[in-house]
Amino acid sequence: MKGLQQRESLGLLASLPVWGMVLALAPVMMAQSLARPVITPAKAASQPAVSSPNGGTPTDVSTYQIGPQDHLQITVWQEPNLSGTFPVRPDGMISLVLLGDVPAAGLTPMQLAHDLTVKLKKYIQDPVVSVVVTSVDSQRIYVVGEVNHTGPIALTPGMTLLQAIASAGGLTPYTNGKHCYILRGPEGHEQKIPFNYKAALRGDNHQDVPLQSGDTIVVP
Repeated sequence: MKGLQQRESLGLLASLPVWGMVLALAPVMMAQSLARPVITPAKAASQPAVSSPNGGTPTDVSTYQIGPQDHLQITVWQEPNLSGTFPVRPDGMISLVLLGDVPAAGLTPMQLAHDLTVKLKKYIQDPVVSVVVTSVDSQRIYVVGEVNHTGPIALTPGMTLLQAIASAGGLTPYTNGKHCYILRGPEGHEQKIPFNYKAALRGDNHQDVPLQSGDTIVVP
């Protein structure tokens, strides 16, 4: 019996250094779990691209400019009341608690996150803000006239005129497509850019006009 007690005492003494290490490391482990996230340029550059509508080619998140009608997921670390999904209004603004109306259109997600961080420093100590474009609805063109489906179409990067007309269901039997044109610019000051659909089908490179958001393709 005495020998058994001695062995148990030795086992207890042997375990004391291990428990001491656990107790010593506990504050460090807790501090690591509560540490604020660090957002570095390297991490930001590795973020996934913004998804384009209708499964189009992704847009580079570092160069994409936010536009009206886009939807943004804004996250302020440990501030759920300031986080959420926010639509960009037609005037290019978003509305946030504490900050009110903030300009968003024309900025990249990283630029907007920086602006929000600077503004929130008046109310929060060392705010950490991230901005993600969850819905790209600002990049649109319009197709009207003798196509099977008139109306707005999501403009994906690199979309051609032929692809845009195909997205509108193609031409109706009532036109040959030789006298199409693009209307570009503000109302009353539109630029008229001619486009020959038939020539484009034959591979005429002169018909390959890069599309811009807000263009209206007219098929007479």
